[in-house]
Amino acid sequence: MARDDFEDIVETFEFLDDWEDRYRHVIELGKAMEPLPEAQKVPATKVEGCASQVWLVPEIEGAGQGAVLTFNGESDAMIVNGLIAVLRALYSGATVAEVQAVDAPAELKRLGLDEHLSSQRSNGLRAMVARVRAVAEKAATA
Repeated sequence: MARDDFEDIVETFEFLDDWEDRYRHVIELGKAMEPLPEAQKVPATKVEGCASQVWLVPEIEGAGQGAVLTFNGESDAMIVNGLIAVLRALYSGATVAEVQAVDAPAELKRLGLDEHLSSQRSNGLRAMVARVRAVAEKAATA
């Protein structure tokens, strides 16, 4: 699985001692993403369970367990845009079988996000992970 981008984020977080610096880094990751076209911000791509507006647009190439998942996303909250970027680094380019095998809570714990996000943000992050996993599960059986 191409997880180098996620490992880069982990390494950067290890270098940044202060949570405020880490928070700013997550926001910068989000700012670096291309915004979604307005036509993709529709109810079908909206993630429920997030305090902010969040849209995730998955793309699947191939079929079955070997199909490869990529996705784009956007939020109206800067920190959530950054969290989308973190999830893209964790999941994009992985096969759907690899997506299903990722222990997202454990991986995200490496960043310390669980300790520093509000409960609403944590719930939203879980909802985004659940959406990515559901897309992967559906693609695996297609």
